Amino acid sequence: QLHLQESGSGLVKPSQTLSLTCTVSGGSITTCTYSWSWIREPPGKGLEWMGAIAYSGSTYYSPSLKSRISISRDTSKNQFTLQLSSVTPEDTAVYYCARAQYFSTVVTGSISPYDYWGQGTQVTVPS
Repeated sequence: QLHLQESGSGLVKPSQTLSLTCTVSGGSITTCTYSWSWIREPPGKGLEWMGAIAYSGSTYYSPSLKSRISISRDTSKNQFTLQLSSVTPEDTAVYYCARAQYFSTVVTGSISPYDYWGQGTQVTVPS
């Protein structure tokens, strides 16, 4: 059974960099054709796909975050990491890591290939 677990700071000051790590167990992040994403849900809003790293190591980012986001991986630890720079209170959200059977930005619905999610972690950027 695949398991994803987010970890990192739950409180980030404005203008600083948010850093979260997703530790995957029960499967390898280098297995073809899986894609590993970061998704967030701000309070009162829907899920937002932020970016992904594919089994190959290729990265994909949301255009709205591209100037601030970086996703990397440590294959020896079977982890992938999110870094989001210059955070503001608008970055306050529950952050999820998730696996998709193939790269997709469609995170919910009948056509979504996302099949495993972490439990989510709250990140707050105070005003």
